[in-house]
Amino acid sequence: MTTELPRIIQGGMGVAVSSWRLAQAVSRRGQLGVVSGTGIDTVVVRQLQLGDPGGHLRAAFDAFPVREIAQGIWDRYFVPGGKPADAPFKSKPIPTARMSRSLLDLIVVSNFAEVHLAKAGHSGPVGINLLEKIQLPNLASLFGAMLAGVGVVLMGAGIPRTIPAVLDHFAAGEAAELKLDVTGALPGEEFVTRFDPGRYLAPGVTTLHRPQFLAIVSSATLAMTLARKSIGRVDGFVVEGATAGGHNAPPRGGITLDAAGEPIYGPRDAPNLEQIRALGLPFWLAGSLGDPGKLQEAIALGARGIQVGTAFAFCEESGMESGLKQSVCNAIREGSAQVFTDPRASPTGFPFKVLRHPGTASEPEVCAAREPMCDLGYLRQAYREEDGTVGFRCPGEPLEDYLRKGGDAADAVGRKCVCNGLLATIGLPQVRHSGAVEPSLVTAGNDLEGIRTLLKADGAGYSADDVLDHLLGSGNERPVAAG
Repeated sequence: MTTELPRIIQGGMGVAVSSWRLAQAVSRRGQLGVVSGTGIDTVVVRQLQLGDPGGHLRAAFDAFPVREIAQGIWDRYFVPGGKPADAPFKSKPIPTARMSRSLLDLIVVSNFAEVHLAKAGHSGPVGINLLEKIQLPNLASLFGAMLAGVGVVLMGAGIPRTIPAVLDHFAAGEAAELKLDVTGALPGEEFVTRFDPGRYLAPGVTTLHRPQFLAIVSSATLAMTLARKSIGRVDGFVVEGATAGGHNAPPRGGITLDAAGEPIYGPRDAPNLEQIRALGLPFWLAGSLGDPGKLQEAIALGARGIQVGTAFAFCEESGMESGLKQSVCNAIREGSAQVFTDPRASPTGFPFKVLRHPGTASEPEVCAAREPMCDLGYLRQAYREEDGTVGFRCPGEPLEDYLRKGGDAADAVGRKCVCNGLLATIGLPQVRHSGAVEPSLVTAGNDLEGIRTLLKADGAGYSADDVLDHLLGSGNERPVAAG
């Protein structure tokens, strides 16, 4: 049975900006709180090495259905009292096409923990956001979230046509496969990742709740493709415009830059809502919709509601490091903050919105001082080696390594380490053996003016409740019960 979802979806902002605390605060109000599954295994590993501040992970690990699996991760990474501030974080394995059991355990438990904490203490709906482009961890991430009872899966940055079938298989306690996109694969050659959930199910448990699936799309064409050709049931769409934060779909017809160096989006890039309405599935609009009245405008256009990310990204409950958050909010209050849609920053090749802020990786001198490396590997590209095996490369790694793996030097120009930058943004920067600390990289949508209206005149911040009251107007909308 499909449950009608709320009017407001809190955006699934990458690498724990949309933390369990934020999702919990939104869900308590009956709206859809969303955690990010992207990189959550690294987030959990680093929080354990900080001594598990607040003891929240301990509670989540204790709730995991197979205690010895969770305890093994705890024993491997937990540092009582936390590591020294100037010591590097202990690394974890990088995802590969054939992952070790210990890494799969970590991904499953980490996603379970984040969803479990977001669901604690209320009955509101909780969702998880994942990127289709980050394929390697997705099966284990989805299962870990389902094991914790996640209500909704949201996925974009690609064509997630087979994800609904994965949810069906996991709900039935069955193994599932995902095709791996491999550059240079020969005609008829197929590479897959596979995940069998059996060892993570508690004795006697054979089925799980199947969450609803919302695909994040930027065009009616993609929505129609997913509605008609997906393997399994698509339950709705988030229709995202080019002003939304994070990764954006490239303009149709190729990228042309304006005088400032940003991609030019035109009328062809506006989604055809009439065609999307005709599909008969609920949809939510996203992108610069953080002002009062935008919700009703979206409903008038046939949408179920709206997804809002940027306003929540800087609220008190978001996972952004508090000092950085305050500094950015001050810049927004003063009117000096700017968002740049960078066509080169992300190793994915998708345009990526970067908030320009002193001391962060938005500044050329900060990037120039950073030693290139790819030690987290979430945005690596899979390619076919000459012997038929799968290799991985990243345009953000040292250039000589990238070229040795068959990469094009032109693809490496202007790339930033999004993975390390986003972890630094939530206060978990890696400390290099040289003593250098990874710089933050802040992403936000274009709607900074909406944040300025939420900021207090005395310099104080604002809460997730403030955002919801702002969006709902009277704030009297009846909460939608979780299904």
